[in-house]
Amino acid sequence: MKSTIAQTIDQHADKFKAISSFIGSNPELGHEEFLAAARLTEELETHGFHVERGILDIPTSFLATYDSGKPGPVVAFLAEYDALPELGHACGHHLICMMSIGAAVGLKSVIANTGGIIRVYGTPAEETKGAKVPMAAAGLFNDADIALMAHPYYTYEKSGESLAMDAIQYEFFGRSAHAAAQPFEGVNALDAVLQLFNAINALRQQVKSHARIHGIISEGGKAPNIIPDYAVAQFYIRSASRAYTDELVQKVLHCAEGAALQTGCTLKTSNYEYSYDELRTNETLSSVFTNNMLAMGVELEEIEIGKDHGSLDLGNVSIQCPTIHPFVKVVGEKHMLHTKEFRDLAMQDQALDSMIFAAKALANTAYDVITSPELLSKIKTEFASKK
Repeated sequence: MKSTIAQTIDQHADKFKAISSFIGSNPELGHEEFLAAARLTEELETHGFHVERGILDIPTSFLATYDSGKPGPVVAFLAEYDALPELGHACGHHLICMMSIGAAVGLKSVIANTGGIIRVYGTPAEETKGAKVPMAAAGLFNDADIALMAHPYYTYEKSGESLAMDAIQYEFFGRSAHAAAQPFEGVNALDAVLQLFNAINALRQQVKSHARIHGIISEGGKAPNIIPDYAVAQFYIRSASRAYTDELVQKVLHCAEGAALQTGCTLKTSNYEYSYDELRTNETLSSVFTNNMLAMGVELEEIEIGKDHGSLDLGNVSIQCPTIHPFVKVVGEKHMLHTKEFRDLAMQDQALDSMIFAAKALANTAYDVITSPELLSKIKTEFASKK
């Protein structure tokens, strides 16, 4: 059956590569991926998938389903296709989407024999307001038995961890005044922001090593001779768990409240992006993917232990169902994600060939789970123990 999966993916490989190249050459920011969403959904419909567009009123999202008509597990493949400002597809999302769609098409070629349901979730804006967050909150993954995706990288890496994250904006409201003539009439909102930064820097000594708190001043005044009556700081607050991230958010809030009290300002806080939960890799499922890569010719010493790569909206999915997020080598040189060098290499033939490799590995992993009730039981037992 795996030979059938591989043959099917190879049969459509040129088309898959062409779509990936098109998306890579036409980068679109999060929630603006109209060209990408159109090409991806058209391709899925060509292969017999039922496609629903605009899921949860997110215009560039979609949910594509193929039901075998026989009982069996629900397999979720996740597609990302947003680009980065100025850099374009320097995170390789033009490859990710076709890894998942290629895997879905490959698995479809055998699902009449195995039973089950295949879904492809089109999830916009992973880099900012990731659509997986509202999708998970709406329960769209609750009945999925496994969720799979792979990420391009400069090496092979097992599915690892990510940091839970909150994106908090702190607005301080003061009173403007002439900074030279009547400074005593002013209430300096920028001073409040500076006090917030100082307080957070003092807080760092008392936080756990996996905590990350980093921010910018997005509004700090208009002119040096006007005491700013409005100033804004935006922070990402992260840690290895949702519970500890919630603690950190409260600690930083106290810093902000103190800054407001010291300066006489009033404070308003808000979330300017979605909150991400930590990725909880299902190690049983991860081992299945690793074993498929080994069977396809990757050497064990080439596969690194999973690392923390920041924050992912996939973390919210991993709370709902067993999930993996391995990294697949697509470039021959060591260049980090979100760089021009990685972006350029990720458009080359080697990257496109590796995309096809990843599609096969994902499809084979799903096939192993579908055809082994014992394996699926182990996966679910591990998931329940972590939940």
